[in-house]
Amino acid sequence: GRVPAAAGEEVPVEGGPPDHSYSLSSGTTSEELLRKLNEQRDIIALLEVKMKEMKGSIRRLRLAEAQLREEIREKDRLLHAATAGTRKRHGL
Repeated sequence: GRVPAAAGEEVPVEGGPPDHSYSLSSGTTSEELLRKLNEQRDIIALLEVKMKEMKGSIRRLRLAEAQLREEIREKDRLLHAATAGTRKRHGL
């Protein structure tokens, strides 16, 4: 088990001031704030690049899909023409 902390040691207290990197305590310097903002901006810029890439991929996929549908239509047409031709030839 854990040894109870001595009186001088810091013990996290429920409901005490949050001490997380993302919480902005009153002691946060403008320099730290600026750094955090810059990090956020970098992340946003990265996400925007990713989104553009994804949009490009989607566009390419849509074009490929349209081409495939066109090919399928063409094959269907040839198939129907061929089967119609054989039916006529065989007198069916």
